[in-house]
Amino acid sequence: MTPMQRRQALARLAGLLCAPAALGSAHAQAAYPNRLLRVLVGYSPGGAVDIIARALGQAMAPGLGQSVIIENKPGAGTNIAIKALLESPPDGYTLMLAANALAANVSLYQPAPYNLARDITPIAQVGRVPVVLAANAQAGIGSLRELIARLKLQPGSLNYGTPGNGSTPHLAIELFARAAGIQPVHVPYKGGSQAMNDVIAGHIQLVAVNALEVQPHVKGGKLKVLAALSARRSPIFPEAPTIAESGFPGFEASVWYGLVGPAGLPAPVVARLHQAVEKALATAEVRERLSAAGGEVTPGSTAMFASLLASEQQRYQKLIREARIQPD
Repeated sequence: MTPMQRRQALARLAGLLCAPAALGSAHAQAAYPNRLLRVLVGYSPGGAVDIIARALGQAMAPGLGQSVIIENKPGAGTNIAIKALLESPPDGYTLMLAANALAANVSLYQPAPYNLARDITPIAQVGRVPVVLAANAQAGIGSLRELIARLKLQPGSLNYGTPGNGSTPHLAIELFARAAGIQPVHVPYKGGSQAMNDVIAGHIQLVAVNALEVQPHVKGGKLKVLAALSARRSPIFPEAPTIAESGFPGFEASVWYGLVGPAGLPAPVVARLHQAVEKALATAEVRERLSAAGGEVTPGSTAMFASLLASEQQRYQKLIREARIQPD
């Protein structure tokens, strides 16, 4: 047997040995999913991300023909949940409902805990909930214009609380403050509820959180929403102007939610999951749940979601560097 014949024989043998594995992989993808799915949430139960994840999972289950369970892994600014996602097999059975922190953490934490483009597979955007800026109802701040005028005259005279350094509300207000040319003083807390309690008690004047968290205190007359940092008015605060209506057109800062998987997720699995998310977003249950949280569903292609992640990473990278924001 000549050297060429030996190489050809070895190539044929290798092909025969690899064929069963390839067929097995193709069969597994064709049969996907054939067991329950796990969706990680980097926050505690009862929060906005957890509530939306549970509504989404319940709505996705019938179309997938499998149960979807939610597993809460709070801590380290969602990095604990992200680490668990990255360590999972890329088979479509471990996913994560992520929010803005996914794009911000690669700049906020050093060294970067992951590479967004390399380590994450975008699947589908789910929805948005606006960040709102609220004041103590007795603080004498009736509008965003009054707030800006006061800070122009007395820079640093007003404090605002957020769920923590590098949180989505913190980054949103930093972006707004730079656009408005004002200097409010940031007071980080370990959660939105603690920040709101201090505003209600009069220890600080302002709080920035997502619309869902502030709703009961606004209804109780203890807080007043000055503006929703969104493109459209919040359905749960229809009387509160948007940031554009307050004189800042084109400025928007919302909490977005999207489904992601680990790197290497096969394209047919991504397509199957994207289809299930789109069907879930069309149901009245999911739309009503997001509306009750003050937000809206945002269906769209996987490519659109990937573009959002890339643009958000760039935006947060610039802000975190210029404002020298450090994690708690």
